[in-house]
Amino acid sequence: MNRHTKGPATWVAVLLFAAPAPFAVNAQQPDDEAQPPDEEAPAVPETVDVAPATEDEEIAARLNRILAATDWFERPAVSVDEGVVSLRGSAREERHREWAGRLATSTRDVVAVVNRISVAERPMWDLGPAWQQLRELVRATVRSSPIIGIALLLLIATWFITKWSVRGAASLLRPRVKSQLLSQVVARAIAVPIFLVGLYLVLTISGLTGLAVTVLGGTGLVGLIIGFAFRDIAENFLASILISMQRPFATGDMIEVAGHRGLVQSVNTRSTLLMTLEGNHVQIPNATIYKETITNFTANPTARFDFAIGIGYDDSVAKAQSLALAVLREHPAVVHDPEPLILVENLGSATVHLRVYFWIDIARYSQLKVRSAVIRLTKRAFQQAGISLPDEAREIVFPHGVPVRMLPEERPEAATAAEREPPAEERELAAHAAEGNLTTEAGEIGRQASHSRAPEGGENLLET
Repeated sequence: MNRHTKGPATWVAVLLFAAPAPFAVNAQQPDDEAQPPDEEAPAVPETVDVAPATEDEEIAARLNRILAATDWFERPAVSVDEGVVSLRGSAREERHREWAGRLATSTRDVVAVVNRISVAERPMWDLGPAWQQLRELVRATVRSSPIIGIALLLLIATWFITKWSVRGAASLLRPRVKSQLLSQVVARAIAVPIFLVGLYLVLTISGLTGLAVTVLGGTGLVGLIIGFAFRDIAENFLASILISMQRPFATGDMIEVAGHRGLVQSVNTRSTLLMTLEGNHVQIPNATIYKETITNFTANPTARFDFAIGIGYDDSVAKAQSLALAVLREHPAVVHDPEPLILVENLGSATVHLRVYFWIDIARYSQLKVRSAVIRLTKRAFQQAGISLPDEAREIVFPHGVPVRMLPEERPEAATAAEREPPAEERELAAHAAEGNLTTEAGEIGRQASHSRAPEGGENLLET
């Protein structure tokens, strides 16, 4: 054939090789054949070598060996025709499929890549990913074991240092602070920053710096939230500290607060426990104790009591005062300093009202018993002296008198004297048998409290 003469076949070959790449690819596929929807469009190279240096069989063999070596694919198959690589088979993951496409594209003398590798669907109960994550977690834990060990040692050291700091601060504060509760609270408050610093170092070494900053930054906010949520509890706790410091009363004192009167049994971090004279337990919150008015009947060993008595207008007021004063001075439970007083209070419609004031030692004697005994003895003294004790509700006074004549009745003088002589039980100066001894009820209340069940436990702050 003449070298300058080109036949029809030669011109077709020249046109095919000289035509642009998209035209060449489209020429190999009929118009009526549609590309599968799951196939990737092959990349179009800028230039196509007419005489490739590597044969198609060598490219296919090379890619087959690489895909088989990865062990990522099942039944991999690579075919190459005129530099166009077709990949078939199935991959376990999408990233493996994409990797195979990139591998074929980067291979020398490859014109285009048709990636028909499918991704295998995982079964519904496939636990492979979970086991994989677990293995990775175990490997990460093993790699981090030295850091975890150091963090644990630092945490233990922080715990002991905090404990020692609490003991040291408490021992230093104990001689200076009388309240044991307050010293413990201050000691623990000093130890809190030490524990927080140690916890921050532990979290930082463990790689949890963000969490450490969050813990330190959120301490104040958490404390504020807790303060609002537990305001009443915090208020009672602070009140218990102030009560233990100021000590407005002691264990066994008779006090009256918020309308309740009784003997103080104990004070804990929440409330104050009283036992009334009726033997009932009363718990009063410490905040109420601290804010209310407290009447302490035992702080001063002596207390003043009084009662009123009325005599007739015809009786001598001075004589009645002397008789009542003598009764008070002879009674062993009535103290002489301050002196008792018998004062005229007012003039009633039928009687002259006297008010008798006296002081007793309430640390030893019962106010109720002594008052009963003094009233009884004063009445007896007035009756023996012939002083009348009229009743205003039954007495009728005639200002100008009523002319009534009484016939004298003959009565033996001995009988009159016998009437004026009181019975033997009334001649007792201290107490009647019905009044019992005059001692205070504190001992009996204490014995009842020792046998009763305490409604709330806790350390008595008044005894520390």
